[in-house]
Amino acid sequence: MTNIENESTWPIWATESVEIAPPDPQWIEQGKFYTNELTQLLSPVDIQHIEHFGSTAIPNLPAKPIIDMMAITDSFDQLPAIIPILEKENWHYVPPELDGKQHRRFFVKVINDKRAAHLHIVLQQGQQWQNQLLFRDRLIAHPEWAEQYGQLKQHLAIDNKDDREAYTQAKTEFVQNILDHHDKI
Repeated sequence: MTNIENESTWPIWATESVEIAPPDPQWIEQGKFYTNELTQLLSPVDIQHIEHFGSTAIPNLPAKPIIDMMAITDSFDQLPAIIPILEKENWHYVPPELDGKQHRRFFVKVINDKRAAHLHIVLQQGQQWQNQLLFRDRLIAHPEWAEQYGQLKQHLAIDNKDDREAYTQAKTEFVQNILDHHDKI
């Protein structure tokens, strides 16, 4: 068994349970802070556009208190330069074989052995960037959808407390329904 397969060798933050916190207006400010920090750190390696997305970017939405950031790139070729830059700032790289998501490169900002933020680096030609921002923007524009999503997340967090992947997967139908909605923002 390799270290990747053996969860007992993983850092404590890698196996945190799913916990949903009440909405916190500071999340928006934290998103701005991380956007500025990451832009400054990553602009020398040709990553210019970074967005705060996910539940913490949506006012009044309960969420895991982890700030989700997303950066767009033309290719993952700069990854060998990106990893040491971010490691100096306590961002931990999660390789795709462990992350299980080939469409992104994933980093976790750890503070006091807890996840504080995620950075998803995605390819410009993929749909991930557009879909994540569209979902965020539609929930901001439709507070009633955000309220429904918040209730769903709280219920799923109870049912999937110790399985982050199952929690995420269980939200897929709701997310897809919002993305498929033909409403103009």
